[in-house]
Amino acid sequence: MSLRRDRLLYSQPVLPVVIAGRIPGYDKSVRGTVRLLISGVALLWWTTAASGQTVTVVRNVNLRPDPSSEYPSIRVLTPSEPPLTLLESSPESGYYHVRTSAGEEGYVWGRDVGVSVAPPAPGAPAAPIPAGPGIPGSPSMVGCGDSLWQHVYHPSRLLVQQDCLTVTGVIVDATAGQAHHQPDGVRHEADGDTHGWLQVDSQFVDLINPGNRSDEGGNLVFEIVCHYTVTQSDARPACEGFADHTSIPPPGTHVAITGTFVQEKNHKQWNEIHPVSRIEAR
Repeated sequence: MSLRRDRLLYSQPVLPVVIAGRIPGYDKSVRGTVRLLISGVALLWWTTAASGQTVTVVRNVNLRPDPSSEYPSIRVLTPSEPPLTLLESSPESGYYHVRTSAGEEGYVWGRDVGVSVAPPAPGAPAAPIPAGPGIPGSPSMVGCGDSLWQHVYHPSRLLVQQDCLTVTGVIVDATAGQAHHQPDGVRHEADGDTHGWLQVDSQFVDLINPGNRSDEGGNLVFEIVCHYTVTQSDARPACEGFADHTSIPPPGTHVAITGTFVQEKNHKQWNEIHPVSRIEAR
């Protein structure tokens, strides 16, 4: 065969060899594309799952570039910091991945922040609260990271549904029509706690259960621990050395209440925010 003949043969387009209907390299390429698509969908799912939640600083916390105290702090975040955006639903080594309002990304220690469900956009469904029996409370509960569970009287009577939640609504006078009306509009419990009522905004109506409707006027109960003088002897140890001084807005005030979302095991098993970490007028 001449050199010219060789050149003519090899200059022709080379078609892929098809064996049993398969093109070499095709399956590998498709598998790689499918993996990429799956990864993209998973990333979108996690982003969407986290986008309905915000993180609030409950006490000074370091913003770190990685989820470990071995890394130097980017800066210190204080409770006055605007709400942070939660980037991943699950904590990593106890740290939440967040973005600040200034666009800084980093990790914050979970015990120093509170994760709450952000109010949905108008017309959008509210983010559901995980259904289930809940976890019996104890002094070691994380809550909103402020150690208030150490001062909850007989904590196992409460079933924790969500560690830290922010709920908005209007404060209702829980003592109206009672023999002992209180100027602050909340019942003064013998264990030192408040027993207040919050008429929740429409996006939080799923937090109201039959017990709230039958015995609490259709309102969500909120309890601030150790707010009043304790008159119940077996409840005194829980408030020993601690007294709450939260300012309670008057009835009719639209507020945001942050705390642990629980169900009372006794009485009519109504739902509560207990303990309350903070109340802010809106």
